[in-house]
Amino acid sequence: MNQSQAFVVDVVIPAFNEENAIGNVLREIPDSLVREVIVVDNNSSDRTQEEARKGGATVLEQPIQGYGAACQKGLEYIAAKEEKPDIVVFIDADYSDYPEEMIDLVKPIQAEEMDMVIGSRALGDRQSGSMTPQQVFGNWLATSMLRWIYGYTFTDLGPFRAIRYDALLKIDMQDMNYGWTVEMQIKAAKLKMRCTEIPVKYRVRIGKSKVSGTLKGTVMAGYKIIATLLRYA
Repeated sequence: MNQSQAFVVDVVIPAFNEENAIGNVLREIPDSLVREVIVVDNNSSDRTQEEARKGGATVLEQPIQGYGAACQKGLEYIAAKEEKPDIVVFIDADYSDYPEEMIDLVKPIQAEEMDMVIGSRALGDRQSGSMTPQQVFGNWLATSMLRWIYGYTFTDLGPFRAIRYDALLKIDMQDMNYGWTVEMQIKAAKLKMRCTEIPVKYRVRIGKSKVSGTLKGTVMAGYKIIATLLRYA
């Protein structure tokens, strides 16, 4: 990292069987912006760990299955650091996002205008087939409920996001699975944090989705998101 930068940025990437994609993600993360990239291997059976290390990432293991569990493992590692980051960025390991857009994602936080920035696929250029119809509908329903219940306007629950580390500590994340992203947005709304979205590009992921790629994953994710919205209401 360029030591003249005012903000320290760490990146957390939950990964489950992403050996064919993780290297691409790591190559396109802007080195000048980021202090450390932390890949959390969520019980993969392939070469995800080896490819992540080859890409220069710090690799952690989280045998407890779940998107939230993997993210929490990364945050536990960050909490143990002597120098905490100013900003934490979350991005998926499947190469559906464009890592170079991280520079724009953190700008509103670096300008001290925002506490959290969501990369919105709904506002951005989404490649045909990159999201299933049930994903698009689920995002619309969840963000509509967020607006109705909490008075905050979001267009997406996109996993590509940046948040001030001190804000993340106040949110006190608890979810260990599919409800991770919506919990963060709900609690940010309840705490009246400054939130915004920027348009991001989104492409067809490498490999098959473990959530939207299966009927069970889609149903479970939808149920958990709606249940989380109602639980915190």
